[in-house]
Amino acid sequence: MGWTRFLRRGQWDAERARELEAHLQIEADENIARGMPPDEARWAAQRKLGNVLRIREEIYGMNSVHCLETLQQDVRYGLRILRRTPGFTAVAVLSLALGIGANTAIFQIIDAVRLRALPVAQPEELVEVRIAKPRSRSGNFYSGYAELTNPQWEQLRARQEAFSGVLAWGPTRFNLAGGGEVRRAQGIYVSGSYFEVLGVPAARGRVFTGADDRRGCADVGVVISHAFWQREYGGDIAVVGRTIQLDGSAFDIIGVTPATFHGIEVGRSYDVAVPICAAGLIRPEAGLIEEAHVWWLSVVGRLRPDWTAERATAHLRAISPSLFQRTLSEWFDPEPAKAYLEFRLEAVPCTGGFSSFRETYGTPLWLLLALSGVVLLATCVNLANLMLARAGVREREIGARLATGATRWRVVRQLLTESALLSIVGVVIGVLAARALSSLLVALLGTGQDRLFVDIPVDWRLLGFAVAMIGTTTLAFGLTPALRATSVPVQKMLKSGGRGASLDHGRQGVQGALVVAQVALSMAMVGSAVLFALSLRNLVAFDTGHRVEGVLVAELSIGRQGIPDDRLPALNRALIDRLRSMPGVTSVARTAIVPMGGAAMSDMIRVDGGGAAAERETFFHRVGTGYFQTLGVPLVAGRDFDDRDRAGSKPVAIVNRTFALRLLSTGAALGRLFYMQVKPGTWIPYEIVGMAEDAVYRDVREPVPPVAYLAVDQEDLVDREPVLLIHSRLPPDGLRSSVERTFVEVEPTIGVEFSALAETVRDRARRERLMATLSAAFGILAMALSAIGIYGVLSYLVVRRRKEIGVRLALGATRSGIVRMVASQLLGWLVVGLAAGGALAVLAATAARSMLFGLAPTSPLPLVAAGTLLAASGTAAAIVPALRAARLHPTSALREE
Repeated sequence: MGWTRFLRRGQWDAERARELEAHLQIEADENIARGMPPDEARWAAQRKLGNVLRIREEIYGMNSVHCLETLQQDVRYGLRILRRTPGFTAVAVLSLALGIGANTAIFQIIDAVRLRALPVAQPEELVEVRIAKPRSRSGNFYSGYAELTNPQWEQLRARQEAFSGVLAWGPTRFNLAGGGEVRRAQGIYVSGSYFEVLGVPAARGRVFTGADDRRGCADVGVVISHAFWQREYGGDIAVVGRTIQLDGSAFDIIGVTPATFHGIEVGRSYDVAVPICAAGLIRPEAGLIEEAHVWWLSVVGRLRPDWTAERATAHLRAISPSLFQRTLSEWFDPEPAKAYLEFRLEAVPCTGGFSSFRETYGTPLWLLLALSGVVLLATCVNLANLMLARAGVREREIGARLATGATRWRVVRQLLTESALLSIVGVVIGVLAARALSSLLVALLGTGQDRLFVDIPVDWRLLGFAVAMIGTTTLAFGLTPALRATSVPVQKMLKSGGRGASLDHGRQGVQGALVVAQVALSMAMVGSAVLFALSLRNLVAFDTGHRVEGVLVAELSIGRQGIPDDRLPALNRALIDRLRSMPGVTSVARTAIVPMGGAAMSDMIRVDGGGAAAERETFFHRVGTGYFQTLGVPLVAGRDFDDRDRAGSKPVAIVNRTFALRLLSTGAALGRLFYMQVKPGTWIPYEIVGMAEDAVYRDVREPVPPVAYLAVDQEDLVDREPVLLIHSRLPPDGLRSSVERTFVEVEPTIGVEFSALAETVRDRARRERLMATLSAAFGILAMALSAIGIYGVLSYLVVRRRKEIGVRLALGATRSGIVRMVASQLLGWLVVGLAAGGALAVLAATAARSMLFGLAPTSPLPLVAAGTLLAASGTAAAIVPALRAARLHPTSALREE
């Protein structure tokens, strides 16, 4: 039999019916010609041909596949059954769609961030070259993936033999505007071999080659991404050859990459790629090219044929001693130099690329997937209970099918088909909604200044996940009701009335166990939601030691055209003086980094002239006059920085209380000295002139470290990206406009990027806010499902026990006694479910311990709050069935068959 005949079996049957009818007519005509009467001729023809319907059935069977035929019958019958109960169908599909949609959305992000390989040629051949388990690295760090220095990269490129190609890259940000408010573009510095090693061609123009990336390069071009080309240039086909401004420098666009390539950092998409050699042109003061103590590059190699990561590591270890000897920085003292020369390189698989997003949100995403899985499990338990109740109502139908010859497996398959139809519709709606949900999740994790990009295509993993959801949910909520429904003896089913008189203790036990499981799962979900909400509250309400409300952060970008380095100090003073004179501005201060913004500066110091053995690591802040006043940080001793602290004056510092207690043995700070290295072999003393109260340095989750505040006006550093903190009583929007006008009046080419310090601090709690928001949504959904389940089961039990309740009322039971009877059933479920759910909630909190702030996993408050909410929702759900039972008239109940 061919598939064509199977798919067209209805048409084939109609053709055979016409052939058989024609044959009968021919035979009847011949009989009439022989002299038979018409009626007798017709009967004679039918006797000769045989049973026409039997013949058609045999032919139809030959053109059919039995299992597919019965499946089609089951699907048609299942659709008719579900159409008869639109309320139940809608609740079931909506519940499944919410649970499956949440699971699918989170799985899509996990797939994109952790499971999927980079969309480049043979990603399994890529390995990252890095230092194996470095104890500590001294120097300056300029990117989130600062694994190697440029001198190390150049030595590695020249000496390695393990890779068919090797590339280096480092992330950055560029300012596209020539003045006024900054327009940021995500940039990457790349080696000339970057695109060649990854196997990425140009969609327009060309990509870099080795000739584009040589030390001292002067005339270089840039390569832009397809998305940036569409967004900034409207897809102009003549974009190659146009000029783009990056941090005040002009570059020609030489090419555009394909739409499928977003870089090798998962979580961000690059806009502009610039050769590494151009870093010396764009940021010459940073020493990115020449300095051996400036860490800012990551290196990726493509393994040669027949080479493994282990073999490449052995080769890299062999060349490491000479490589690090050749790149030893003159800044390093003997101890750091000794540690540096002991470094060894290794090769680790890099199939999935780089991702700080993966490191930050990997654990939360897995926890959210587990929570959404619990919600889906609660949904399945709820539907299993409802399906079990529906099976009880359909006992006569099921009994009649079994009595007329249907096997138990045939009936079970029919019931499972109905469950599968619900699952399929729920999965389809859930997968369609998952796209929007996953985009919403990514938006929740990003901010205006920290834009995230996660490519979420429909691939085989998503389709496999959807198919797995269909099978899992069908069995989870459909198998037990189907088996229970067909386990009752046929005679008992046929004798049951419409109310299902065959209710037994076994079915009651199953339904009770399902309600207990649902309450327990809901308790775990609601408890987790309360726990994360309290953790977020603690994090947001934590006293950082700073005043954050009313503080505007202005991050400046000062170009090199027309503004030489020696003019920068005067320009900064002019800007600050103009801002301080603005109406409504109470204080202004300059700083090198945004406080509590995640950035940090640290170095080794010596206290009171101690030698290398007395060196301590200390965090630094380079700040200007008025910093402590602007942020409301009290000075507990000494003085603030003032006009005395200028270039050429005696270096001074202000330390925090932790610095004084931990690094100064006596705790007395004023007048003490500490020494910091400013160039190889040269340590200069800093006199401590003040002590400030402790305040959060980088992140509220970290304990306050020792911090030394240095006077930024004393530093002989070229800073073209200073940060100004402005405290004002003016509305934020009006203040921004006034500040921007002031900048234009002083120097029109200055770029500025505004943000509110309070918003910056709140953004640092994005991970906790995500967990609190989504777990709260999951908890509310789980609680609603629990209430629906309790209501449905109690309503079903009241209907099934109508005769019993009628007898009790007829024998003198009070209506309040009937209510207590129903309530006692609920109380038993709640006590067992809440106890089991409390244990699950503690286990979940223990697993998420690292994400809690100011709370212990065994804190009783979340458990008490969750138990109270679930008890209240369960009681509310039981009110209607209990009152319905109490209002039952005994006469009407006893008259029912």
